[in-house]
Amino acid sequence: EQVRKSMLTLGKQQPDRVLAMCQDYLLKHPKVKSTPLYVIELTVSYPKIKSIISLASDEMTRSKDVIPDWQQAASNILVAVGNKHINDIMEEILSKFQPGLLPHFFVVQTLANLSDSNVYGMVPFLNAILGTMLPMLNMAKQDNMKWVFSSALCHFSDSILEYLANLDKAPDPTVRKDTFSSEIYAAFDILFNNWLQSRESKLRLTVAEALGSMCHLMAGDKLEEQIPKLIPAILSLYKKNNEHYIISKSLCQVLDASVNMGSRVLETQLDSLLFALHQQVSAPVDYSNPPTIKNHNEVLRCFSILANSFPDRLVMFVLQKLENSNERSRVGSLAVLRHLINSTTSTMEGKKLLILASIRQPMADHSNKVKKRVVQVISAMAHHGYLELEGGELLVRFIVQNCALPDTYQVQFGLQFEVTNEALRTMCDNTLHLLTTTVGRLADVLWPKLLYYLTPPQFSNATTPLCKSLIVLGNKKKSNQEPSFNIDFTQEGRRKIYSLEAFLSFPFRDRGHGAPSLSLLQTLSNNIHPNTETFWEKEIPPLLSILEGMKIYFLYQCIGMTLQQSFNKEVVRKQLQEVLLTARHNDAVEREGVAMGVGLCANSHLEGTLAKLDEFGKSDAFKKSPSIFNLLKERNDVEVEKVKSTLILCYGQVALNAPPEKILNRIDQDILRSISKHFNTKDFIKAEPADSMRTPVRHLVMTTCANLMYPSPFADCFCVSFVQNMVSFHNLGALLGRLSPRCSDPHPAVRTAAIDCIYTLLYIQLRYEGFSLDYKDDAVDSLLPLKDRLENPDHSVLYKACSDLTKVMSKRLPQQQMTTLVFMLFEGLVDSQTNCCRASSVILNTLLKNRGGGLQESYSSLSSCTALFSWFLPEKKLQKKMTLLCVGVHFSFQMTCGLKELLLNGQSQEPVVTLFPRLFSCLTVRLGASVGVSAPRDNNTKHTASHNLRVAADALRILLARAQLDEVMKRLDEDKAWDLIKEPNTHITGVTLLARAMSKHAGPRLPSIVECLCPSLNNIYECQRVTVTAFFSELLNHHVVTELMLIDVLMNNMMERISDPCCTVRMLSVRGLGNIAEGSPEKVQHSHTHKMFCSSVQKLKCFPTNAYTLTITSGSVLLQENDEIRCAAIHLMGNLSKFGSGEPVFKDQIHNVLVSLLLHLVDPNPQVVKACKFAMRVCAPVVGSEQITTMFQNHLHEDKSLHYGEFINDLTKYLVRHTLSNISMFFKSNWPEVRAGAAMFIGMTRLLAPNV
Repeated sequence: EQVRKSMLTLGKQQPDRVLAMCQDYLLKHPKVKSTPLYVIELTVSYPKIKSIISLASDEMTRSKDVIPDWQQAASNILVAVGNKHINDIMEEILSKFQPGLLPHFFVVQTLANLSDSNVYGMVPFLNAILGTMLPMLNMAKQDNMKWVFSSALCHFSDSILEYLANLDKAPDPTVRKDTFSSEIYAAFDILFNNWLQSRESKLRLTVAEALGSMCHLMAGDKLEEQIPKLIPAILSLYKKNNEHYIISKSLCQVLDASVNMGSRVLETQLDSLLFALHQQVSAPVDYSNPPTIKNHNEVLRCFSILANSFPDRLVMFVLQKLENSNERSRVGSLAVLRHLINSTTSTMEGKKLLILASIRQPMADHSNKVKKRVVQVISAMAHHGYLELEGGELLVRFIVQNCALPDTYQVQFGLQFEVTNEALRTMCDNTLHLLTTTVGRLADVLWPKLLYYLTPPQFSNATTPLCKSLIVLGNKKKSNQEPSFNIDFTQEGRRKIYSLEAFLSFPFRDRGHGAPSLSLLQTLSNNIHPNTETFWEKEIPPLLSILEGMKIYFLYQCIGMTLQQSFNKEVVRKQLQEVLLTARHNDAVEREGVAMGVGLCANSHLEGTLAKLDEFGKSDAFKKSPSIFNLLKERNDVEVEKVKSTLILCYGQVALNAPPEKILNRIDQDILRSISKHFNTKDFIKAEPADSMRTPVRHLVMTTCANLMYPSPFADCFCVSFVQNMVSFHNLGALLGRLSPRCSDPHPAVRTAAIDCIYTLLYIQLRYEGFSLDYKDDAVDSLLPLKDRLENPDHSVLYKACSDLTKVMSKRLPQQQMTTLVFMLFEGLVDSQTNCCRASSVILNTLLKNRGGGLQESYSSLSSCTALFSWFLPEKKLQKKMTLLCVGVHFSFQMTCGLKELLLNGQSQEPVVTLFPRLFSCLTVRLGASVGVSAPRDNNTKHTASHNLRVAADALRILLARAQLDEVMKRLDEDKAWDLIKEPNTHITGVTLLARAMSKHAGPRLPSIVECLCPSLNNIYECQRVTVTAFFSELLNHHVVTELMLIDVLMNNMMERISDPCCTVRMLSVRGLGNIAEGSPEKVQHSHTHKMFCSSVQKLKCFPTNAYTLTITSGSVLLQENDEIRCAAIHLMGNLSKFGSGEPVFKDQIHNVLVSLLLHLVDPNPQVVKACKFAMRVCAPVVGSEQITTMFQNHLHEDKSLHYGEFINDLTKYLVRHTLSNISMFFKSNWPEVRAGAAMFIGMTRLLAPNV
């Protein structure tokens, strides 16, 4: 595969040489496997077409036996070439398709595939091909030849029909069906009388499929003559084959052809047709098996075709089948009835009352499967005006009855197609909502009659969907000021109001009817009493919020209790993450609910809960999102504060609910430390407004103070930790740093005094931490025995004592004092007493081993000391020195100097080779960080801004020399690049020359360097972004990045930098994108060209806007109340399709706003409606469905009116079909869960729309 890809890449650059090589190879190795053929297939559009055709043809027919893989590959080449060079292909193929000789299998197969792929090129040849083929049919004795001839005839017939249906596009519009009728009939006779009776199932199905396609091309009298024999023969195939889709498809084509030519004998076959088709449509549909779905749809199409010619007999047949009590029969009959209502509207117009009367019998069926089909039929009837007729109210009652179904208490497992009460009830809920919102003509049918179902107890479980529908209807009538909105409540009507009020006593019963009942009361307020409207508008919304909050709070409590009982730590971790990431932090009630759930979980899982909260505190939820594609979702400061509030509440609930014996030790270490990162201490009382004394914050502060005055054990611990954080012994680190080296002083008295001072200082620190005066600390007390050891003048004993001393200090020293202590110890390294210098080294070594991890946060401030300290490390650890210094090079001039000195060390070559990518990237970034920055000043020296650049450039130059990159050095010296790099005004030019030299002479090192440099593109310092962008920009000017597979990484980074706030970075990123044309021209010829052009021009002209952000922005302002803004946004979206229609991001945005555009087709402003029609028409191809595109082009004209209901009804079917066609690919997924999800998706879609 890798060789094939490499040859393909070479072929795009030098097609003639590669093709010549492949031809020569195939001629010299006639028995070689198929790889070269695939290469040629992919490069077939290049010159030497004639020789390629000849080669592929010879390879395809070299062996008389059928060798599928090899010969199919050759055939595919011919078909691909035939799309552009049909005459050359036909000249070659017809030379091997001679009269009187049975052709090779793949010659016929190639002709069949050519007729599919190039209809307009092949049809002119088909008359001659058919004439040559007819005698060959009698010569075919083997089943595989019969199969390929049948398949070819099917393809030929379909191609001819497509050609005739599009004569306006055809090269020869004079072609007629009569041209092929005689040859087609002759072939039909052989296939029908001889081959259809074959024992081979696959051949029978292919012959049947061909016969169906050929019927449309036969003369009318010939077809009329064959119908009495053809239809029974096709019907008999149902019993002989397990797969029925091809049979139903063929039958549908036969019926269509018969009806189109006005057959008179078709009626004689009607009874057997209806019987067989009804059996097929009644068979259960397995939505996980696409052929069964296709078969069901083809059978329904057969019924539609028959309905146009025999409407009375067909309707009577279906209605009689409804009387049959057999469940399967009724389900099939209802499916046909629904399809006829939707597809043959004019034919069914006169039979509405008959259908209304007949539907009552299946409505009484006890089977949920039958009820489900009845609901689907009622939904179709509602859209076509049945429910307004007499008896239509019974259908509405049926829907409401099934909305009130109880839960299924006994689930029957193992029944594949069983319909539960819950599924049927949900379907009825959705249907009632659909009828309310989309079928405008039903408003007067449903309002106010749905109110009558609120009182009877048998409908109590339907209260929620009833209220929701009544709210929609009432608000619509109220806003339109329709007289029918006003209801004169009689005694019975008042009883319904009392019922709504009674529901509020138990708001969570009957599927949570409390909130919908309150909302309905608010809608009806004006009908109840004029004075209630204003009052309820003020009082009901808070009640709704309380109900919603109670529900959410209770749900989070349930989650917390469930996790508390769980033993699976991984499940607990994942669920906590889900709760914290998906919560609506802006909602105060939900914040408290989340905190309660997390606190309850901590009762059993304290460690895991604290770890997850700490991880959440470091997540992106506390940061703003800088991505240009997340502009609409960018979190502001207020939202981040709300997330912090949730986290602090969680810690509070954890402290409250966790076991007391476990939580006390974690208050300071985990809880208060984490809270302090997100909590700004201030005087809360002073921050409150002075004109109001009774505020919630004042109350909480005073309560907290009162609790702290009389603390519980927990509060006592809190007080100690709080005092520790507020008051600290800030000189402790400096004092210990001065005193600890004295423990190895040459004078014993000094050593003893030093240890006593350290002992006293550590106890003073314990007092600061809140410990009582009589508290004894074992670690600190262990210092007293050290005085005896310090009496010994032996250096090894003294240093061991210093090490033990340091261990005690590291335990008791606060983290914020560590920096000061390290500074003092560094000064001790140059103490006048040698013993003290060595003691400082020992103490530093022990301190860093025990507490070095905590110094990482303060690394930048310790950079100069770390550079100094690195010189005291053994020479054998030179690589560790370099690694240590790399971390600080970005931030510190001293670090750069230290690294430079290390590189000058003669033993640094081996570490340089190992760390080269990291060292190179660090120093390159340091170059950028040094532009315009002065070095640190002291009393003796003064440095200019360029001095920093020179130090970094010198370090980089030494690094290249150590890495033995002599050619890079030579090229940089010739171009005087070092001088350019060192000056701020020419720095970018110097970096460009550096990248050029690295591309030409150090290519293999680039992948690791690019990987190390990429993070710096998001650095907050623009000088560093400028340097890295300049480096990457020049890399794109060289083809080596394509060879190293870096092109996509670099190009994507350049595209992101176009959005950079720095003008220089944007300029360099556009330069880099332009360089692609020079470095990787083949990349420019593909889809990225348009993207780069649009983004570059737009972003340079009007930063930060580009085509994609315009798309997102225009989508977001569709909700604007200003008509002109909405109109302009929609027009803009349509115009943007000229630039971004081929881009995935643009497609995603069009799909995101499609629903908004559809809804604005009924916008009250006519100009907005016109803009929507324009935008949807020009953006239609982006949707990806030819049917939807055609529909938009035909119906959405600015100057024409639109029947919105029918338009949405038809569009919904196309959208569902388009979705189903896209999801079928997931049935081949490697993951069974994905395949199961795809099946469930299609199943649920078919459940709600089985006929789409």
